[in-house]
Amino acid sequence: MCRYLCYKGQPVPLVPLVEWRHRFSGDALITATGPSINDMDFAGLPPMTVVGVNGAYALKDRLNFQLYIIVDMSFIDRRTDVLQAIIADPALTLFTTLHGIARIIDRFTLAAVRCRLALIEDACYRVYQPKVASDDVSRHFGQDPHIRFSPNYPNIAFTTYIRAGVFDAGTVVFWALQILLFLGFTRLYIAGLDMTNFHQPRFYETDQDKLPSFLAEKFATLIVPAFGLASEVLEQNGVVVKNLSVHSALSNEIFEKVSFHDAFPR
Repeated sequence: MCRYLCYKGQPVPLVPLVEWRHRFSGDALITATGPSINDMDFAGLPPMTVVGVNGAYALKDRLNFQLYIIVDMSFIDRRTDVLQAIIADPALTLFTTLHGIARIIDRFTLAAVRCRLALIEDACYRVYQPKVASDDVSRHFGQDPHIRFSPNYPNIAFTTYIRAGVFDAGTVVFWALQILLFLGFTRLYIAGLDMTNFHQPRFYETDQDKLPSFLAEKFATLIVPAFGLASEVLEQNGVVVKNLSVHSALSNEIFEKVSFHDAFPR
């Protein structure tokens, strides 16, 4: 069954999120884009759902992506080569925002979109609704039983029910954790979650085509507490998370770090 979005007079078929809640189970691999990806031999990966974000599609010859998440509009605007390959893949379901869908159709046409589209929104920037200021997040959403807040940072939140919006924390992996909990996965492996050496190119970039990163300035006050909150909510919901980047700047107290080889011995 499909839902439809009408954009410039065209019906755009959408994955109905309500029917995808708890549709999946078991393990999933989230492929982030830190340089440690280059040290991983994905030939040893057992069967599981593979989730890509941003430029992780560069691994398409080594991984069979089923789910994909892009919420960074600058990535859509500036890496059109990668995006064109993603939307042409009929095996994929792409989670993106309304602005992302509009940009894709405007640039490539609806006829070029062969992947399925799943519409998600930033909970604080929902279309046709007033923006929720960062210092007003806990007051605005405080009565929602699906939403948890960071005890020391009330502007940081995590939802278990993405149909009402997903919370941002400066990195698409934070969106991915909320989405995959909603979909029903119970064990998540994250590759490339380095969160260090932000000046270096991502694994698929070079010094010449590197997009800017703003993670360094957000790391201590946003990213660390956000992932700490995610860790607590996921554990309470029976989800195990393993960080395959053993030199990640995120501590073991947030997500247990384990090497790819130890996680998937051959």
